[in-house]
Amino acid sequence: MTYCVGMVLEKGLVLMSDTRTNSGVDNISVFRKMFSWQVPGERMIAVMTAGNLATTQAVVSQLEERTKQPDERSTTLLDGSTMFNVATEIGTLLRSVIEERQRANGLTGGSRFTASMIVAGQIAGMQPRLFLVYPEGNFIEASWDTPFFQIGETKYGRPIIIRGYDKRMSFEDAVKLLMVSFDSTLKANLSVGLPLDLLVIEKDRFEPAHARRISAEDAYFDTVSSSWGDALRNAFAALPDYHFDPPE
Repeated sequence: MTYCVGMVLEKGLVLMSDTRTNSGVDNISVFRKMFSWQVPGERMIAVMTAGNLATTQAVVSQLEERTKQPDERSTTLLDGSTMFNVATEIGTLLRSVIEERQRANGLTGGSRFTASMIVAGQIAGMQPRLFLVYPEGNFIEASWDTPFFQIGETKYGRPIIIRGYDKRMSFEDAVKLLMVSFDSTLKANLSVGLPLDLLVIEKDRFEPAHARRISAEDAYFDTVSSSWGDALRNAFAALPDYHFDPPE
C-alpha cells in the first residue's frame, strides 16, 4: 500500500509520500515513490506514484528516458508548454503501460497492474499546478475548493488535513500538518511506513525550496507523533462528560 499527498498553498506546493511496498506481511521493501525534474529558472516538476510497482516504475523510467533522449513524437517533462500538457502526456503514458501489461498477461477489464499518480509543478510565467492522474489516463486539477490530492491509503489521514488546512499557511505549518496526517495513517495501517519523502516547491523558484527524507530516527517526527497523541487525549478529556441519566 501507499500514502501520498500533494497540497496547494498560496506560496506554492507541498508533497509527501511514504516508501513502503509489500506483497504480504513477510515481504516488505522500501521504494521511492516521489520523483522530480527541474530546469533552473524555467520549470520544476514532481510526480508521486501509487499502485502496482512494476507499472509505476515503468512509467517513471520512460519519463526519465524521454528527458535524456527527447524526440519529435513525444512531449517530455522538460519541453511541455504547460503543466496541463505535461499531465496529459503522463496520463497517456500511464494508460499505455497498463494496457500493455494487461495484454501481455491476457487480462481484460480490471487489472492488478493499475496505478495512479499525482503530478505537481510550475513552468515559468504560469501558476503552480497540481493534478491527480487516474489509471485510465484522465485527470483532474486541484483548486481552492479541492486544494489537496491523496493517493493510496487515504482515509486515515484525510480528516486531519480537512480540519487543519489553510491556503495561507506557511510551508512549515503545512509540513507539520502532513506529518500529523501521515502519523495517523502509519498508526492505523501497517502497509504504509517510514521513511517519508518530503518536497516543497515554492512559487517562482524553479528548484526545491526544501527536500528531505524523514526516517524512523527523525527526532522532530517522533516529537510530532507523541505530542499529537497527547493532545488528542487531552482534548478528549476536556470534552463535556456524557451521562446515562437525562438532565433534570
